[in-house]
Amino acid sequence: MKFGILINEGPFTHQASDSAYRFAVAAMEKGHEVSRVFFYNDGVNNASKLSEPPQDDRNLVKLWSAMAQEHGVDLVVCIAAALRRGIKDENLADGFRISGLGQLIEAGIINDRLVVFGD
Repeated sequence: MKFGILINEGPFTHQASDSAYRFAVAAMEKGHEVSRVFFYNDGVNNASKLSEPPQDDRNLVKLWSAMAQEHGVDLVVCIAAALRRGIKDENLADGFRISGLGQLIEAGIINDRLVVFGD
């Protein structure tokens, strides 16, 4: 099965990003494909290379970046939501790219399922 994922919450305020990451890892371990993860609303904060969680805490930004590099998952950040939160190309973490809502629509069309995490 081919999955697209939509994340609407940031990495440090809700469980949604953790759950989405764990879902993606589990799906790929079972042989499924995760083609695109779209970060929307506060979810765009998952893409900021400026965040520095404590050393004993998980670093979701680095985990998403590693997933993109290792598995070729397309990590797309909504441009409008990103700009509202001060996230621009120069402070995106590795593996993320900024684009528009058309990428979310496309994810819903090209995948078997679009799984949403967060409100």
